[in-house]
Amino acid sequence: MSSVTTSWRRRRQVARTRRALDKALARSSSPAMRDELLTMANGSHFLGR
Repeated sequence: MSSVTTSWRRRRQVARTRRALDKALARSSSPAMRDELLTMANGSHFLGR
């Protein structure tokens, strides 16, 4: 598998994760939960680094 395909696939995965996070953020009413989700979103494992 070429590195181009891998990065493209990873980008799509990240985009999907971001959308899911956005949805969760919109649903969650508590600021604490929001903080938690944002912290997770900024975590390196979501960005594939």
